[in-house]
Parts: sequence; C-alpha cells; structure tokens
Amino acid sequence: MKSILDHLGWEEILRVMREEGERRKAPVLTLKGFLKTPFQHLIFAVLSSRTRDEQTARVAGRLFREVKNPQDLMEISVERLEELLYGVGFYRVKARRLRAIARQLVERYGGEVPSDFGDLTSLQGVGIKTANVVLAHAFGKDVIGVDTHVHRISNRMGIVKTKTPEQTEKELMKIVPKGLRKRVNSSFVAFGQTVCRPVRPLCDECPLNQWCPKIGT
Repeated sequence: MKSILDHLGWEEILRVMREEGERRKAPVLTLKGFLKTPFQHLIFAVLSSRTRDEQTARVAGRLFREVKNPQDLMEISVERLEELLYGVGFYRVKARRLRAIARQLVERYGGEVPSDFGDLTSLQGVGIKTANVVLAHAFGKDVIGVDTHVHRISNRMGIVKTKTPEQTEKELMKIVPKGLRKRVNSSFVAFGQTVCRPVRPLCDECPLNQWCPKIGT
C-alpha cells in the first residue's frame, strides 16, 4: 500500500499540517485558547461530540462564565444547564452527562480531573478519543486522540488501512514515534478542518499533494 510515509517522516508531516492549519486559521487552533484547566478541557471535549468547534467554543465560553469547577456543575439546575448548552448537538443529553461526570469527579476524585486513562474512561460518556484528547492537551501525555479527522486522513494518506477510529488509534500508536504522539490530534484536525476536508478536499492547494496517494478521494 502506498503511503505518504514512504516519502516523509512524522516530524515533517506534523509540521506541515500544523503550519498549514495555522496559516488558514483552523478552528481547533484558534478557538481553544480559553481552555486553561483539565476540567475545561474535559468539558469541551464532551461538548464537541457531533458539533463543530466554532459552535462548541461559543457554548463552552458561555458555560464557563457560570461554571468554574465540578462543584458548580453539580449545583446548577438541569434546566439552566440546558439553556447554557443550547447550540451543541444533543444538548439535553449532554446536560445530564455533564452533571453525572461532575458528581463522579467530586465523589471519586475530590473534584479533580484524573490524569489516568482508566479513570477518565470510567466517567460517564467519556470514551477512548475523549480521554486521550484530555490526556494530551491537558496533561501533556504522549497519546493519540483519534477523531473523524485523524481517522479519515490517516486512511486517505495510506498511513493505515482501518475501518474504525479505535482501530486507527491502535495502529498509529505502533508507528508514531514517542514524543510526537500528543501532536497528532491537533495537527491532523487543523489540517482536516482547512485542507484535507471530508468532502471536496483541497488537494490542488495541499502542500503534501505530491506524496499523498489520495485513497478514497
């Protein structure tokens, strides 16, 4: 199987993706500057499911003006929380999920977000991708958060041949060098939001075009 890795190394691929995302002002790079704590990173990651980063950022910013920690989240009414979350996909479901997460954080971890993968995935509604995104962005852990962008681009570039994000995460962990793994999510997402889009990717404008096999496009 032809792969972009036949021509470029991981360091170069991630650098080009990041720089292109920055040049084109990718939402993942421009809208998350207000995330300062592990709690905020966790809540943003949960809210972002099936919602564009632009909308998630607007809703999260509104939420964090009232909610500073898990205790605040436990005490706010479900009705008020739904009002604050209106605009993200499945906001009513997420309101109840966030309250459950807050209760678990307070009761199990003293109101702190754990930095352990197993502990994170024990929280209601926190899956592999969300846990790894939090570990990478909030704690600097050398892990890979695989969302739809990472899954799609990895297959499109021939880096992996997988059917699900879970399979992609396992394969990438085998081939991405240690020290670079925590950069994969933000670089791939930035590139996927601006150039290697799900529909009508900008192949003619892509700086990686000459080495990409463009599988499935």
